[in-house]
Amino acid sequence: MEKIQHYVQGQWTTGKEEGTPILDAVTSEAFTSVAIEGLDIPEILQYGRTKGGEVLRKMTFQERGNMLKKLALHLTKRKDAFYELSYRTGATKVDSWIDIEGGFGNLFANASLRKLFPNQPYHVEGDAIDLSRGGRFMAHHIMVPKKGVAVHINAFNFPVWGMLEKCAVNWMAGVPAVVLPAPSSSYLAEAVARTVIDSGILPEGALQIINGTVKTILDTVESQDVVTFTGSAQTGRLLKAHPRLIQESVPFTMEADSLNASILGEDAVPGTPEFDLFIKEVRKEMTVKAGQKCTAIRRIIVPENLVEGVQIALGKALDKVTIGDPRLKEVRMGSLVSQQQVQAVKDSVNDLAKEAQIVYGDLDKIETIGADAEKGAFISPILLRADHPFQNTVIHEREAFGPVSTIMPYKNLDEAITLAQMGKGSLVSSIATNDDKIAKEYVVNAASHHGRILVLNRESAKESTGHGSPLPYLVHGGPGRAGGGEEMGGMRGIKHYLQRTAIQGSPTTITEITGIYQQNAKYKQAKEHPFKYHWEDIQPGMSLKTHNRTITDNDIQNFANLTWDHFYAHTDITSLDGSIFEKRTAHGYFIISAAAGLFVYPNKGPVAANYGLDSIRFLRPLYHNDTIYVRLTCKEKVDRDVVSAEHPSGIVKWHVEVFDANFKNRPDSQKTEKDSPLVAVATILTMVEKKQQIFVEMTDEKIDECLSKLSEETKPKWGIMTPQHMIEHLEYTYKIAAGDIQDFEISTPEKILEKVKNSLWNYKKFPENSQFPLLEKDTLDDLKYENLAIAVEKFRSQREKYLEYFKENPEARLKNMVFGELNRYEWYLLERKHLNHHFEQFNLL
Repeated sequence: MEKIQHYVQGQWTTGKEEGTPILDAVTSEAFTSVAIEGLDIPEILQYGRTKGGEVLRKMTFQERGNMLKKLALHLTKRKDAFYELSYRTGATKVDSWIDIEGGFGNLFANASLRKLFPNQPYHVEGDAIDLSRGGRFMAHHIMVPKKGVAVHINAFNFPVWGMLEKCAVNWMAGVPAVVLPAPSSSYLAEAVARTVIDSGILPEGALQIINGTVKTILDTVESQDVVTFTGSAQTGRLLKAHPRLIQESVPFTMEADSLNASILGEDAVPGTPEFDLFIKEVRKEMTVKAGQKCTAIRRIIVPENLVEGVQIALGKALDKVTIGDPRLKEVRMGSLVSQQQVQAVKDSVNDLAKEAQIVYGDLDKIETIGADAEKGAFISPILLRADHPFQNTVIHEREAFGPVSTIMPYKNLDEAITLAQMGKGSLVSSIATNDDKIAKEYVVNAASHHGRILVLNRESAKESTGHGSPLPYLVHGGPGRAGGGEEMGGMRGIKHYLQRTAIQGSPTTITEITGIYQQNAKYKQAKEHPFKYHWEDIQPGMSLKTHNRTITDNDIQNFANLTWDHFYAHTDITSLDGSIFEKRTAHGYFIISAAAGLFVYPNKGPVAANYGLDSIRFLRPLYHNDTIYVRLTCKEKVDRDVVSAEHPSGIVKWHVEVFDANFKNRPDSQKTEKDSPLVAVATILTMVEKKQQIFVEMTDEKIDECLSKLSEETKPKWGIMTPQHMIEHLEYTYKIAAGDIQDFEISTPEKILEKVKNSLWNYKKFPENSQFPLLEKDTLDDLKYENLAIAVEKFRSQREKYLEYFKENPEARLKNMVFGELNRYEWYLLERKHLNHHFEQFNLL
């Protein structure tokens, strides 16, 4: 029997002792074992801090995010193998989907958060703070990756989701992880970790996994480390009190099992959609993962006059739940993870039954499909009823971590809120109601005791993710019994692994540190107009001062007529008495439009489009005959993904300052202490193309230069083509591009054709050994021409026909076998990529 392996210090290894057997939850077959003896825990942690941490910390948020996205895609392609292992945990296909693909979804979701962070290794948080009246001393906050390791101690119920929902966050922050899955399901975590390691997508040391219980794991953690724990509240409290955590002030996040409550609103009577939704949700939360969910509904709080109706409806719903081998399609609930867990649940139910009555299910009887109920870790759904929930406190204190829940009555909403709070803190609560007043009353008063609250009604039901589904963008955690911690939560979760530091200095210095231009920092005068620069060459602080423009009375009135904005300050100067305006006043949006007219560069260049307006502020009125000039300064650069038909680009945020050009000439008697030449500020965004530095432009001269290096003896770097086969292949594609050959079907499936076509616009090379649709793999067509020289001449002639065709037919669209219909520019993009691909194949570039 093979042991489960650990990946530590750059290699797969096993513990030295015989190991503890791990059983199949459905058959009780011992199929593997786990051993940890001989692992050097201090060295493992240090390896992560140095080997993995040094690389991750240097990566930008964009690079980390793209790394997560690539990893998510890699895992998704290999998901089927993980399902087979997941069945051994007792999980059905639906249960496994939540665990496996839910885990991959966390990678995707956190990868998308890269768009909210700057294109650098650290984060700049919040707004700048002016610390001086003169504007020359200021403060900001930056957040840098901790120089430690994330230690994740995980529960048995979600071996994949539990690992990846945490790791996605710490990797995004630039911190490596050491993961400790629970032994009983660690074989599934190991399989996913092995696929992650083998992919080579993560830097070495970013992930280490120890598949077993290591009681000494916290003995050598350091102040820069972060520890997270998911599991029972009792175990969590013991870990939280570890002397090393206290001594080193190590952040500790705890997500503990809790007695989550779901409330049936008083309006949700039988016959309403909300009643049916409530019954369906409770049944789902009792039976998905066989109730082994930290977010499952443990307490069912319903109006006292509906207790009987809820009990009957839930019983009928539970009758439809088939139990057995999770591999079978007809099975709706699998087993618990182990026989030990079955006994633990039975013990808890027996304690609950001292104060509550079992009204559905039997601890000693169960019918199963395709599995032996005696051998497997099976248990019946158990529904209890507690008629005196304020006196019977065990139902608010003892959790049965399985398909177990308790119905209890309330007289009014205040009682329902009190009962929910008696759980002393939970991960999630929910309420089914179509009355928004009830929803508000419950949420506002119950929120102090719950990490998340779901309001379920007929409007949200079709798209609701449900009571028990934590989401990557939302905080997952809760107060009190639930552990007092937070996981995930979008940017909030990532910040948990970053150190927040206040920085103080001059605006110019803070600009250099943050990479974001700060008000009053020194300008960096651009040598040319900033709109002439590609995204890579634009830097924060790069600035342009425009020429002047005088605003006339006609400008203001024409703008009013054009926009239909006839606000009195712009059009009716007889109504200015008692207002803040002295004369006919320029529209605020005219000022910004006029500013754009001053700073926009008219010629075609790297600036591809106006991307929007982030903020705008008008500081004082401008009147007719006032003269303005503009200072345009790069504030910040934000990377972006491009998947449509456009070239790679990033977003540049420009700080626009509009100044009164005549301010210095105004008499002092017309100025106040607060007056400034600055009259308006705005942040505008432009989409700026990135440099194309991958492909050589295929001019006639460059093609001639490349062909002059080609001979019959030239050998390719990849593939089996000869030089003449390559040239004849290119000639054939030019026949397609010239319209000589169009009698063929497009080989790319319609559903991905647009995506494939859009790839022509990016700056990525064709993969080596790309397969042309008409060529059989690993075979060569017969040559058409006598020798290479003749083939080259035919190639040149056909290329001329292609160029001439689009010169005479500039609006034409011609088919390509792979990319579909292409216009002239898209054929140019394809030609550039295609020639670069084959000329590089034969070392001609």
